[in-house]
Amino acid sequence: MSLAPSERAPATGAANPTVTGTPAGHGTPRRSRRTHQDRRRLLTRESVPYLLIMPAVLGFAVFKAYPIAASFWISLTTGNGEERRFSGLANYRRLLDDPLFWTALKNTALILVVQVPLMLGLALLVALGLNSTKVRLRPLWRLGVFVPSLTGLVAAGVMFSVILNRDAGLLNWVLSLFGVDRVNWLGSPVWARVGVVLVITWHYTGYNAVMYLAGLQGVPKELYEAAMVDGAGPVRRFFSITLPQLRPILLLTVVLSTIGTLQLFDEPYVLTGGGPDNATLTVTMYLYNNGFKYFDFGYASALAYALALIVSLLGILQVRLMGERR
Repeated sequence: MSLAPSERAPATGAANPTVTGTPAGHGTPRRSRRTHQDRRRLLTRESVPYLLIMPAVLGFAVFKAYPIAASFWISLTTGNGEERRFSGLANYRRLLDDPLFWTALKNTALILVVQVPLMLGLALLVALGLNSTKVRLRPLWRLGVFVPSLTGLVAAGVMFSVILNRDAGLLNWVLSLFGVDRVNWLGSPVWARVGVVLVITWHYTGYNAVMYLAGLQGVPKELYEAAMVDGAGPVRRFFSITLPQLRPILLLTVVLSTIGTLQLFDEPYVLTGGGPDNATLTVTMYLYNNGFKYFDFGYASALAYALALIVSLLGILQVRLMGERR
């Protein structure tokens, strides 16, 4: 029995007026098309760089900018926890009248004045030696000079606490071979400072020497050859060619060493704990004691901002004095 035309199944490809929506294979839905257009409008040549740096900007804002701003607000308050209250510049006024802060600042400045020139001078001499063609096995010597900077600060402090031990230390044993009496390296205020300077110098001299060595290798040899033709000796070539060519690297190492010394904490903390008689107490150690021993976070934050101001002023002064003169 045959079906009536109205009862037969529709033929393949025939239009069906009752079906709604977009047929398969004939484009995308309107919402998907609009989303695709919005994405193309977002990913333009001008916006892509900003999107690429967005993770770094967010990381800086969350882990750097916010803690800095929060620390400044805390420095304007007193109290603990929920009892914290706004006190204005009270912590900064307290800082100016705090004799222990000035003691810590004096200790830090003394170590800075002695240690930084000593370390950088030794680093420059080591770099000049390693740059000489007369030295054999130069790669091995360069590696040996740089290895101390790879040692952890706490490990270096523990190692030197053993070396500088008054009764069983290696250094006192070596000095005894030359008839020198035992030195109380960690128990005397003067010698404790000397011990801290020794640790820092040992740890960072090789690091700065490698930086100077890289700068020396970038000095054109034609300058030295022309100076030798003019009759300039080694000393004259050093002061007329080497030092001027190394001025940018000298400035960098001086600024970095100054900042690092003003933030000195690990070495004196491990060696002496700030003693004896606060002789090796540094500003960062005093900050640590107020924040994490006495839980006086307002005063500790004020100390941190005072230290940041000192570092900034010294950095600007050094750049002005040692910067390129045009």
